[in-house]
Amino acid sequence: MKRIILITGGQRSGKSTYAENMALQLSSHPIYMATAHIWDEEFRKRVDLHKERRGSEWQNIEEEKILSRHSVAHRVVLIDCVTLWCTNFFMQENDVQKCLQTIKDEFDRFTAQEATFIFVTNEIGMGEVSQNRLQRKFTDLQGWVNQYIAQKADEVYVLFSGIPLRIK
Repeated sequence: MKRIILITGGQRSGKSTYAENMALQLSSHPIYMATAHIWDEEFRKRVDLHKERRGSEWQNIEEEKILSRHSVAHRVVLIDCVTLWCTNFFMQENDVQKCLQTIKDEFDRFTAQEATFIFVTNEIGMGEVSQNRLQRKFTDLQGWVNQYIAQKADEVYVLFSGIPLRIK
């Protein structure tokens, strides 16, 4: 049976840890699908810390864009994270509407599989409106992608200071 779960919140709210614990409760051998593109050494260290936190029970897949090229049927898969996944599309084509449609189409292809999907995302539009035009465009894209996934999701959680709140 297909199940889509979305976990959202601000930076350092505990989203990834919560999602990892949820995946391990649902499966003894979940898949961790990392969408990060390594932009610099500081970010590489951050990714390495994430990897060190996970044990050998995880199957790790690194995929920056085309999630649907991987078969995850009948598995529990944690996708971390939607924000970085959107960034990978946006850095190549910063037309918000084109990116949004491409991401929606890819999401639909990927989640057509019978699996449990746990998506982690960031809420980046909860503060002031940025003075930077590019940041405003990305915030719009991220917000619309989050809405799309939330509409498709069976469950949605938001984390505040490490405390999860189920909102759907």
